[in-house]
Amino acid sequence: MKIMSVLGISLLLFACNSALDVQQSYEFDVEVMPLPKNIKQNEIVEIRCSLTEEGNFIDNRYTIRFFQFDGNGKLHLGQDGEAFLPNDRYELPNKEFRMYYTSLGNKSHAFEVVIENSFGRAKTLEFRVNAKSEE
Repeated sequence: MKIMSVLGISLLLFACNSALDVQQSYEFDVEVMPLPKNIKQNEIVEIRCSLTEEGNFIDNRYTIRFFQFDGNGKLHLGQDGEAFLPNDRYELPNKEFRMYYTSLGNKSHAFEVVIENSFGRAKTLEFRVNAKSEE
């Protein structure tokens, strides 16, 4: 009976996996404050964003890309930031950030911003703003 108990306990101990399961990649979301529906030429619109994660892996990094597919404008991170080049990847330094879109034309604008983490998870934000005529 004693041998059976020792054997049972041994099986339980060896059946357990001693390797730690360290999760590095977590789902995330990006919350965006509402934008105005209309924009005049040369007007600047502030886009306030907040990135939230289900978990936190300290070495996870986020990047941002910009795609303009309708209209003409420029987007930059922070008030003094350099304008993003289409499809170039830029590091996102903080989880709370502001982007600024400047209308360079008098037509409607549509663009996407893609935020991606170090593990290939991505969120696409689509923005559409109508042109406002000068009055």
